[in-house]
Amino acid sequence: MAHAQGQQHAHAQGQQHAHAQGQQHPIGIYLKIWGLLFVLSTASYLVDYFHFQGYLRWSLIIVFMFLKAGLIIAVFMHMIWERLALVYAILVPPLLLMVLLGIGALEADYTFFTRGVFFVKSLF
Repeated sequence: MAHAQGQQHAHAQGQQHAHAQGQQHPIGIYLKIWGLLFVLSTASYLVDYFHFQGYLRWSLIIVFMFLKAGLIIAVFMHMIWERLALVYAILVPPLLLMVLLGIGALEADYTFFTRGVFFVKSLF
């Protein structure tokens, strides 16, 4: 029993010491992510350079944008090392907002189509 209490005390002291110093991450992680962001930005630029058009263009731009934003949030904002509750508190509301905006856009298109069917038909 005394051994278990000693381990808990040592663990608590280690956490306090690590918290007082702050988290230290190797610089190599940041350099790799910076390089990956450079590659994704280049790919995003190449979408315009090769004159992609239509849905392919916008899909690629949005995919590259989300990948870059995710890397920046995960590594440079230290979200990858945070508790899951904090990650959920920061990421879930914008994701939910995006889902609700998408549903609203679909509903608006349906409403516009329905008005055209019923009101245009009654004019003739």
